[in-house]
Amino acid sequence: MHIQDLQGVIFDLDGTIYLGDQLLPGAFEACSELVRCGKRLTFVSNKPLGNRQSYAAKLNQLGINASPEQVITSACVLGAHLAAHHPELRYYVIGEENLRDELRSYGLFISDDLIDQDEFQVIDAGSIQAVVVAFDRTLNYRKLNIAYQALMHGAHFFATNIDLACPMPGGAIPDAGATIAALEKASGRKLELAAGKPSPLIINTAITAMGLPAERCLMVGDRLETDIRMGLEAGMATALVFTGVSQRAHLAGQPYQPDLLLDDLSELIEAIQ
Repeated sequence: MHIQDLQGVIFDLDGTIYLGDQLLPGAFEACSELVRCGKRLTFVSNKPLGNRQSYAAKLNQLGINASPEQVITSACVLGAHLAAHHPELRYYVIGEENLRDELRSYGLFISDDLIDQDEFQVIDAGSIQAVVVAFDRTLNYRKLNIAYQALMHGAHFFATNIDLACPMPGGAIPDAGATIAALEKASGRKLELAAGKPSPLIINTAITAMGLPAERCLMVGDRLETDIRMGLEAGMATALVFTGVSQRAHLAGQPYQPDLLLDDLSELIEAIQ
């Protein structure tokens, strides 16, 4: 693989470009050199805690030039997909206010809290036609109960992403996948759709935005089961960086093997040359 063969690079964010509010080693240098070489960059995140503008602003604050159009999130992909295919449904969202606002921006109807404070029973679970699960730091039993009752009444079951944990500077914390697993176990229902990595929905959105064929792109991320799997299934070259979730010991016996292994992004340019 040679840098001249690549026209675009898709970067994961958490654990790849930054961790918390800290830029990871080599991220600035790698992005700067790729741009200098005329390559198109796109940044993809499963975390639905902000809109594209806020993620672009964070990248710029950390010294990496990025426009909102260069950022693809699981939230914007899910919102666009649901607006195109299920615009008529009433949704209940396990997620934070930013996500609910973003889904509303696509014209979706988001149900309010429908629970009796005294009885702790859902007032009208049958009025909820779809449940959306996302990373939610305000998760509580009330939210789980509403989602559970709606699923038991036949509501559709969607999610932004399926990550079990989210990397943070002090250690990983539970992500949407843990909530999905709890609801699947309790209700006997299975998730119908997740928009984020490794779904083809999010990678196809990124490829379309870049205007490039998959075989001319490199996917760079820190997770074998999402970033690397998604890139390989899309027909891309892939690079796994060991600054986030997956480590070298995790490679043994895994079906998704990256083309490149990087201790951090400072090794990226040399590796693809």
